[in-house]
Amino acid sequence: MVDDTRARKPSPPASRAFGGGAWRRAAMRTWVLRVGSSILIWTAVMQLTSVWQPRLPKSWPPACFDRRGGAVAGQGNDDANTNANANANLSVLGREDHALSGSLSSPPALLPRRVYKSNGYLKVSCNGGLNQMRAAICDMVTIARYLNLTLVIPELDKTSFWADPSDFGDIFNVNHFINSLRDEVKIVKSLPKKFGRKIHTEPFSMPPVSWSSEKYYLKQILPLIRKHKVIHFNRTDARLANNGLPLRLQRLRCRVNYEALRFTPEIEALGDKLISILRRSGFFVVLHLRYEMDMLSFSGCTHGCSDKETEGLTRMRYAYPWWKEKEIVSEKKRLDGLCPLTPEETALVLQALGFKRDTLIYIASGGIYGGERRLAALRASYPKIVRKEMLLSADELRPFQNHSTQMAALDYLVSVASDVFVPTYDGNMAKVVEGHRRYTGFRRTIVLDRRELVELLDLLRDGKLSWDQFSIAVKEVHKNRMGQPTLRKVIPGRPKDEDYFYANPQECTGPPRSSNIESRKSDI
Repeated sequence: MVDDTRARKPSPPASRAFGGGAWRRAAMRTWVLRVGSSILIWTAVMQLTSVWQPRLPKSWPPACFDRRGGAVAGQGNDDANTNANANANLSVLGREDHALSGSLSSPPALLPRRVYKSNGYLKVSCNGGLNQMRAAICDMVTIARYLNLTLVIPELDKTSFWADPSDFGDIFNVNHFINSLRDEVKIVKSLPKKFGRKIHTEPFSMPPVSWSSEKYYLKQILPLIRKHKVIHFNRTDARLANNGLPLRLQRLRCRVNYEALRFTPEIEALGDKLISILRRSGFFVVLHLRYEMDMLSFSGCTHGCSDKETEGLTRMRYAYPWWKEKEIVSEKKRLDGLCPLTPEETALVLQALGFKRDTLIYIASGGIYGGERRLAALRASYPKIVRKEMLLSADELRPFQNHSTQMAALDYLVSVASDVFVPTYDGNMAKVVEGHRRYTGFRRTIVLDRRELVELLDLLRDGKLSWDQFSIAVKEVHKNRMGQPTLRKVIPGRPKDEDYFYANPQECTGPPRSSNIESRKSDI
């Protein structure tokens, strides 16, 4: 406005010919300087944010200051740059408010889409129960990202023992899954119809080699995808190595598991209600009591069962041709620590660890083999035992009935949120929940040493240990098995025997919270 006023003032005759042009040139120079200064300042700010990550309010989406780059297939060995820029390339938050996958509010805007030339489509059919499939989905996303593929929403197992007809969208929030990973990998709900008509055949199908490194996928799988354009993995359990992968890939596995894989709003709402009911009573423990009929049958663990029950469990095992191990010596497996604890043994162990009689215990499992008869000793020791069926109405549970995977999702949410998590067997749920609790601040998880416990329990039964001696020994065995920070055990050439990545995602966990560690000494 000031410049306009000056421009309208009458000029002396001498200045009319030359002054107007000079003024316009001066104004243009001023404008160019201002624009140039603004660009320079903005460029400097962008450069600063690339090396300095500001501490943002929790409500801000972390992607605002993320610079996720894109290594293309064939450029996966730049580990030095990867390690140096890992925090900038992948956002993996370690805050405790990630305890439940649905606890983080949706970002106000979509993440920027990563633009890349796709090398083809990856279809996957997951096998196993909820947590085996959950880990597999994380691996498949990571493989798709590494090979620059387009991932089709995974198919879930409908043919296993549980025969659950649930689709991916019945368990997980599909739109959140796609949108939360759009800056890493393109995910589609189905193969394009035009592409499907082009091939006129079923996609090339194969099971990847178990426990493989990223180099296997680069050298063996990528050429097949380039040839066939679509590849179908018909088995997905444990197809990616626990160790030895680039840091950015390990952190992507975490990001998928703890940020992208949210349950459906219906499952999360009911899970939140369960947690709220339990929280009203204060401190609560989740006991993952693996004593279902299928568990006992396929493991061959029949300690504490009658002869008739043992015969029925054996018949069931032989009735399933896909189960390879038929002849099983139950007592040998038990002494080797390969069987779940019985409900009766579990009651003694909890007492020896110091859990008081009035402890609220939520049992996360399917139907206990033998029903209330086998739970009698546990209930006598801990009267405040509850299950989801006792806390929710039949109407609330009806939509999830006959869907074992959706029921397991409810137990998963409660298990992650509990004050203490105690699994009686180291199956997939026990391992994946343990890892989730480490990720959210090393929450207390008591990993039972069943081999040591079986020996101590037998000595107690035979009168060779007093109760006090038994209790002291149990506490001593488990003093370093409470979910403390630790490094994964690596056994080259024996990946099945080493520590599972999803039980201890050490590449993604922050420093331990002192309050959580101190609580281990006082909560029991």
